[in-house]
Amino acid sequence: MKKYGFGVDVGGTTCKIGLFDMEGTIQEKWEIKTNTENNGAAILDDVAASVLGKMEEKGIARDEVQGIGLGVPGPVNNEGIVMRCVNLGWDNVDAKKELSEKTGLEVEVGNDANVAALGEMWKGGGQGHQNVVMVTLGTGVGGGIILGGKIVAGFHGAGGEIGHICIHEDETDACNCGGHGCLEQYASATGIVRMAKRKLAQETRETVLVSDDSLSAKAIFDAAKENDVVAAELVDELCKDLGGALASIAGTIDPEIFVIGGGVSKAGAVLIDGIRKHYQARVFRACKDTEIALATLGNDAGMYGCVRLLC
Repeated sequence: MKKYGFGVDVGGTTCKIGLFDMEGTIQEKWEIKTNTENNGAAILDDVAASVLGKMEEKGIARDEVQGIGLGVPGPVNNEGIVMRCVNLGWDNVDAKKELSEKTGLEVEVGNDANVAALGEMWKGGGQGHQNVVMVTLGTGVGGGIILGGKIVAGFHGAGGEIGHICIHEDETDACNCGGHGCLEQYASATGIVRMAKRKLAQETRETVLVSDDSLSAKAIFDAAKENDVVAAELVDELCKDLGGALASIAGTIDPEIFVIGGGVSKAGAVLIDGIRKHYQARVFRACKDTEIALATLGNDAGMYGCVRLLC
């Protein structure tokens, strides 16, 4: 009998849902609105209704479904309890039990960054490897650690919070987490813009970069590719911070591959080559040749990883 799985990647605005076969081939994907009213009380009801509706539409019986994998933007413990999820309004929600009761299906739950890493390991940039660290460079910096093909969530469900490694102790601005000097403050899309504005306030050299609302991570990388010296220095600083952080992680985790995803990763080779240069200059020699590659699944990575949780 052919088996199916549902991957549900819950975000603060929408839930991305995919119907897969258990070989990892996506059959169909769609989105529903994430209803965060009343502390997200209706989210699991909406997910359950959407999944059960799709099963009815496709004529899929319950015994043909391996289960539902659920990814959420917050820490998840080993029992599938979401410890705290600010974007959804959740606090200690037993998502595994509740969604299973609502659908009659098996449910597995994971942090969204971790399941994205699992998806990239399974069918994306880390395919063919069992020991993967993924770094997602978006509005913030997220991460996921996969060892032996399994997510390393950690005791508090905070494994892979790469963005909150402290790399600059003298930083005066606060990170969104409340700390100071976190990697996220420098290597995210918002972080590189923040550093650019700080630099441009004191810069006397000619540059195409302008410190206004048009300044973006893409604009900075594009200028660097056109040999703008100021932009190139900004990109190099970002790559130095990232390369150093990955070197530290390698000395602890020793993965086969680092996979770099998120919107900033669209910069491509200039980013990967820069990270690699600084990584190799600082890493323990046994890890010097660890591969650094781009993610390939884009926004679908979480759905793939959610299904992989069921395997």
